[in-house]
Parts: sequence; structure tokens; C-alpha cells
Amino acid sequence: MKRIFPYLSLFFFFLLPERLLASEGGELVNFPVWSGVFFIVLLLSIAIIPLINAEWWSRRYGWVAICLAIPAGIIVVLKKPSLLIHTIGEYLSFIILLGSLFVIAGGIVIRIGAKGTPKLNAIIIALGAFFASFIGTTGASMVLIRPLIRANQWRKHVVHIYIFFIFLVSNIGGLLTPLGDPPLFLGFLKGVPFFWTFKLFPFWLFSVGILVFIFILIDNYYLKKEDPEAFNKAIPLSEKRLEIKGKRNIIFLLLVIASFFLPPIFREALMIVSALMSIYFTPITLREENAFTYHPIIEVALLFIGIFVTMVPVMKMLELNGSKFGIEAPWQFFWTTGALSSFLDNAPTYLVFMATAQSVAVAKNITTNLIVGVPEIYLRAISVGAVFMGANSYIGNGPNFMVKAICEENDIKMPSFFGYMAWSCGILIPLFILITFVFFK
Repeated sequence: MKRIFPYLSLFFFFLLPERLLASEGGELVNFPVWSGVFFIVLLLSIAIIPLINAEWWSRRYGWVAICLAIPAGIIVVLKKPSLLIHTIGEYLSFIILLGSLFVIAGGIVIRIGAKGTPKLNAIIIALGAFFASFIGTTGASMVLIRPLIRANQWRKHVVHIYIFFIFLVSNIGGLLTPLGDPPLFLGFLKGVPFFWTFKLFPFWLFSVGILVFIFILIDNYYLKKEDPEAFNKAIPLSEKRLEIKGKRNIIFLLLVIASFFLPPIFREALMIVSALMSIYFTPITLREENAFTYHPIIEVALLFIGIFVTMVPVMKMLELNGSKFGIEAPWQFFWTTGALSSFLDNAPTYLVFMATAQSVAVAKNITTNLIVGVPEIYLRAISVGAVFMGANSYIGNGPNFMVKAICEENDIKMPSFFGYMAWSCGILIPLFILITFVFFK
């Protein structure tokens, strides 16, 4: 425990300036186009280097991220020092949220007295998509990924299961409340009514229904490739149909969710305290049963510090030029917000296009059906695009990489960056085209 407290003080050291400077003013900062090269190089490194030399990447990905973040950070400091402090504060808030949920969920053991079949897997994924809206995509992902892995240990062909898990639990499922995904929570903080997102239920039901149906078809196909004897030899992990251990962690999980409604600093403090209580009160045997280690969160923390810092010039260029894109139709807001959310942080992308939609409403003299100055149809398109298309790549949303890292830690060979995108382009893009014609034509 003593080793943890110096790091906590470091967190607060960075969080305080970021919050104090939050009221400094939102003036736009103009970055040269070439300053976005560091983000592009990092993106290509994540995508390509593991294909060339996976072992080298597994040992040096942190150095690559940091080495690209340093020159990008210097450029940001030269333009506006407080912007870098603000970014570091946002990063720390992000990683404290992910880290606290990761630690707490690692103490919850869900034993399912059944073996992984298409029916069971579909039920787990569908339930995860529902709970993602109420405990967050990260919370639902961290709680359910390990029991799903254990239920399917008897199978050899399992990669598709975790890809659909990322699609539905780590992304699309979080559409129904501001607690589900960071962009929606930012919208709530900007004045969008808390229960407005329930109006997005048709999008949620349409997408979850189609994807679960497709998943059942694909899982049945791969099930036929399994050895029937392997199923017979597999031993259920519990004599009961469902057994949950480490239940007190559910209280800590709820505390993290409740912290969303606290002011900054107090919010992060409650998250950290909840994680520390989980470490203290959870028997080590439960974490051992979950094969819990800190490697996945360390990997995410190192990669995302590079992503957050190198992304700053790109996001500021978007803020400065967002209104110049000529976006006026709902389907354009849906696809533009979604395309950028596939590779950039979907939370600031959401805010960029919310501001763009407000300026379009003023320019077109739209005065009816407005939510915080945004035409409601535009806000629906922006919300759905930001949440849904975060599933298009591993870096589109924080839980994506977490799930990938946990799977690989359990000896599941997940697809490469481009391999994953082959799945997302083949399955999600047709779905998004269908959504465009059904809801945004």
C-alpha cells in the first residue's frame, strides 16, 4: 500500500492545474498541418510494427509512444503551455477511470455452470450491451470479459466472440445513458438532459438486434469446427448455474459510477479510493482465479499517453476548421463524427461536431427542436456516430484495447490492428450504411 501513495500525490499534482486552468478561456489555437504527423506515426506504429516484429513491439511499445509524445508535447507547449497541462489532466482522469474499473472488476469472479455455446455467448454479450449503458462500456467490459473467456476455454475458434464483445459491450451498448460512454457524459455536462439519450433506444435496439443475430450465425459456424469430445471433456467452473464471488466489489463499482456526478478532483479521488478499497478487501485467491495482473492497464496507460498528447494538434485543427467542412445533413454528421471517432478520442470529437452543429443551426436560422442549441436530429447523428464507430478500431475507445490486452494475456491470439478492422469493416460498416438509410436519409 505504501508504494501507491506517492503516485496518488503525483496524480493530484497534475489534476489541480488542469482544473484551475479550465476557466482560462476556450480560444482556438492554430497548429501547422505537419504537427499531426506524430499522431499518424503512432497510429501506423500500433498497426504495422506488431505485424513485422511482435516481440520487439511487446517490449518497446511504451518507448515508442513516449518518444512520439515528447516532440508533440514540445510543439503544444510552444503554442500554449496550459493546453498540455489540460491534456495531461484529461489523460489522468481517463486512466484513473479505466484503472479503477479494471482493478475493481478484477476482484469480481463470475462462475458460470455452463460451457460456452452460441446461446450462452449471445446472452452474455447481449446482457453486457444492456449493462454498458448503466455501468459504462468500460465497467461492463471489465466485469464480463473474464467469465466469457472461462466459459469458452474448451473451444479453439474463439476470436470472433471477443470481436463481437468489443463491438457490442465495449461500444454500441453504451448509447442509452450519459453513464454509458464519455461523449454522452460530456453532452450531459454541456446541458443535454440526462434522459434525452433514451430517445436513442431505436438505434440501440436496431443495432444490437442485428449484431447479436449475426453473432449467433457466425458462432454456430465456428462451433461446427470444434471437436465434440472437447465439449464433453470440459468441466463447468461451478456446480451452480451462476455464482458470483467478490460481491463487495459491486459496491466499489457503483461508487465509481456515482463519482461521475462529483466535481473534478473529488471525482478522481473517489475512483482511486474505491480501487484501493477493492485491493484491500478482495481476497488474493479471487484475483488469482481471474488470472489478474496489471499488464493490460499498464499497456493501455503507456499507449494512450502517446495518443492523448500527439492527438492535441489534430483535435485543435478540427476545432478551428470543423465549421468549414460543409456538413449540413444528419447523415454527414453521423459519418464524419463516426469516422474521426474511429481513431481519435470520441469525447472531444463529439464536442467539436456539437459546436459545428450549433453554428449550422444559427446559419440556417433553425429555431425549433433544439437541444442546447443543436437541432435534435443532428445531436442524434453525432451521438450515435461517436458511440457506435468507436468500435471501428482498437484505439477508437479505451475498453477496446483493454479487452484485447486481457484476451492476449489469456493466450488468445487476437487479430492485428488491420485484422480487427477487416472484421469491423466487413460487419459494422454495412450496418452503419443501413442505419444511414433507415434513420438519417
